[in-house]
Amino acid sequence: MSKLENLLKEFCPEGVEYKTVGDIATDIYRGSGITRDQIAAEGTPCVRYGEIYTTYGIWFDHCVSYTNKKLLTNPKYFEHGDILFAITGENVEDIAKCTAYTGHECCLAGGDIVVLKHNQNPKYLSYALSTSSARKQKGQGKIKSKVVHSSVPSIKKIVIPVPPLEVQQEIVRILDQFTKLTAELTAELTARKQQYKYYLDQLLEFEDESIWVELGTVAKSVNTGLNPRRFFKLNTDDASNYYVTIRELQNNSVVFSEKTDRINDEALRLCNNRSNLEIGDILFSGTGTIGETAVVEKAPTNWNIKEGVYSIKPLPEKLNSRFLMYVLHTNKIKTEIFKKVAGGTVKSIPMGELRKLKIPVPPMSKQERLVNLIDRFDALCNDLTSGLPAEISARQKQYEYYRDKLLTFPERKEADA
Repeated sequence: MSKLENLLKEFCPEGVEYKTVGDIATDIYRGSGITRDQIAAEGTPCVRYGEIYTTYGIWFDHCVSYTNKKLLTNPKYFEHGDILFAITGENVEDIAKCTAYTGHECCLAGGDIVVLKHNQNPKYLSYALSTSSARKQKGQGKIKSKVVHSSVPSIKKIVIPVPPLEVQQEIVRILDQFTKLTAELTAELTARKQQYKYYLDQLLEFEDESIWVELGTVAKSVNTGLNPRRFFKLNTDDASNYYVTIRELQNNSVVFSEKTDRINDEALRLCNNRSNLEIGDILFSGTGTIGETAVVEKAPTNWNIKEGVYSIKPLPEKLNSRFLMYVLHTNKIKTEIFKKVAGGTVKSIPMGELRKLKIPVPPMSKQERLVNLIDRFDALCNDLTSGLPAEISARQKQYEYYRDKLLTFPERKEADA
């Protein structure tokens, strides 16, 4: 019998008590708004709600952002052991994502953060509030303009198992081992990606000026997709095709999700009249987040691109599609691309300027050798079906499975409490 089973038998022979977050809270309150322009290089450490999604894991021990507390009209603080919830997000099940603060500085909580004070094991609470069951309960928010919001009353209603502290500590020890393994793999992947970028620049550095030509001279065409404002509507009842934006360009591939907008058959035809997508085309994000790419590897029968995503059609006898894609990711070419960027709030590279971009075009035999070499390295760093990304994904699924199993207990009946 495992140590955890022994502890459950000793401390919870009749089952585990389930409580609401409101029951275990010694205090619970919302943070105070901290705007982007109030973030500073030094000052009082703080957390804004978006960082809970992008920066912090199950727990964190130091803040990455700072602000001048004198700029805030009603500063709200958190400290060691507190749980932070981000209560605004894009996905219903992901709202109220939480993290435990295990550091010891007194920090500021930004707007759309709820701070939970309690007398439980903070890491245990963070694990328990991340289970599938807890995520479903968090999803009782209101949707406004495609953004989902939760609230203090909603968070207070979430029910989780609350075993004695001895049991909580053992569960944390077990789950920490899973997260440690994933963290080690992620750190290795980060190092590999840095190595990959270095070798990409080295392999695609060409000093022979005679092979540098304007992109427009080795491409049949450079086109873009169609903007729906004048020509069609998104997500109509008969929309069954995908409308690809910059968001769908991931790891040099087109990745659809439930967030991908849809268009009907007529809109798809109109888009293709503009973009003329074919196998071998390179998709390039020319607006907003500039420089994301993807290769069209299969006939695009049920999707097309938006305005702002360029379709570059290489001349097959002069330019290998994947070679062009890799060249566009080198630091040297990226620098040249951003020299051509124009615009105010929303930056973009004009199509004419993209056609004038100078790139190296060595003989096809050399392009193919380089592509074969870089493809293997790229798969190790980015391919979700092989290499480190696949292993990390498998570890994450394993962790989520055992987390949910470990945090599911027979419930102690109220009469026995």
